[in-house]
Amino acid sequence: MGDKTYTITSPVMGTFYRSSAPGEKFLVEEGQAITPSDIICVIESMKIFTELRSEQAGIIKKILVENEDPVMKNQALIEIEPN
Repeated sequence: MGDKTYTITSPVMGTFYRSSAPGEKFLVEEGQAITPSDIICVIESMKIFTELRSEQAGIIKKILVENEDPVMKNQALIEIEPN
């Protein structure tokens, strides 16, 4: 992807969620602007929910995983174009 994007990866093996709770709207969408510390997704592993936050401001370029998909540790989840 070059140096114009950075990728959020999963810190643990678990289940990827795009919202904070069932039935709630997704935390981010492709094309959305985000700021540092925005929650962008949640990973559930062994009944522990980990909120992943953006490290910098940018635009969500691509969401690489479907909601509720299983993910592996270090798997790419979301590409962000810094601004």
